[in-house]
Amino acid sequence: MKYFFYLFFLISINAKAQDIEVLLIGVSHDYSKYPTQDFSSIHQKIRKFKPDAFFGEFLSKEDERLLMDYWCKQPNSNRLSKLRSNRPIKEALLQHTIDSLKERSQQQPNDYRVKADLAHAYYLDQDVANGHYQFWQVYNFLRHQPNAELENHIEKLLSPGIDTSGRSMKRLKTSEYAYIAFPLMQELGIEELMAMDCQDYDLNWQASWGAFDAKFLWFRKDITDSLKNQLKTALIAIDKGFEKYAHIEKSSNTITEWLNTDEAAEISTWGDFYLPVLYNMNGFPKEEMLSKIHWWIMRNEGMCHNVVKRAKIVGAKRVVVLAGANHRKYMQDIFKTMPAVKVRNINEVD
Repeated sequence: MKYFFYLFFLISINAKAQDIEVLLIGVSHDYSKYPTQDFSSIHQKIRKFKPDAFFGEFLSKEDERLLMDYWCKQPNSNRLSKLRSNRPIKEALLQHTIDSLKERSQQQPNDYRVKADLAHAYYLDQDVANGHYQFWQVYNFLRHQPNAELENHIEKLLSPGIDTSGRSMKRLKTSEYAYIAFPLMQELGIEELMAMDCQDYDLNWQASWGAFDAKFLWFRKDITDSLKNQLKTALIAIDKGFEKYAHIEKSSNTITEWLNTDEAAEISTWGDFYLPVLYNMNGFPKEEMLSKIHWWIMRNEGMCHNVVKRAKIVGAKRVVVLAGANHRKYMQDIFKTMPAVKVRNINEVD
């Protein structure tokens, strides 16, 4: 009898150890450069997956406050400063304002002025992910039903016309969020986009990149005649891969599906990391290259851990994760090593 009680206890504990299922989608950050895309298959797969949370490549508001410098800090700071001047909200009242506007938006889902006000409050709270989600809903509504009064309110409150760099409102309009995440979140009634990006190592990444580029330039200038053909062969292979990538970008109306293939992942890594066959060539800046790879992996590990940790906090068990296509293979491999996590990319589900 004691044995069966102990077995029941173990099963109960195991059930509480939350399993998380991840649907990972490697995406483009700008779909305007492609032919008109057909997202219907991706949308249908997400519906069938029945997610209870979506994660995007944004910093959490906590991380945004803590990080004093990374590639997108200045554009975010500029937006924050402008929107504070448009309509200030005291810090002590900000969370109450967000909660109140969320409640009003739930009660009046077709009041897009409220959604604009909520976007503004989210941006002031440095929650760019959900500022963008609310702004996109207003923008998408206005695309189908122009409204001069609402458009004027948006211009005065959010100043989208000058938010054009970094993860901006301008970039949002042709991004993976406009075409994949936000339409499905709206359809499924998911009210907030969760953030999962990690920029803790961005300055290290930039330093490694700069160090590599400087030494690689000298490597190419000083390379011995005996190694020139080997380098030329590798660079030709890289260029052929890029040509294929470019051809698919120009011709495919289902580019996202191709971005989630191992072939696309391999070619995209060549842009950052060249071919491993080069690393042991005499004079090649291998140490700097390995440093680049290290900080890239560290970022991807941080992103995966953010997904799992934050999913557990909110009790989410089935999550859609959107990340730039260059991240997809790295993140999928990392997720596979994490206990109680099951991961598939968009091409691996029906």
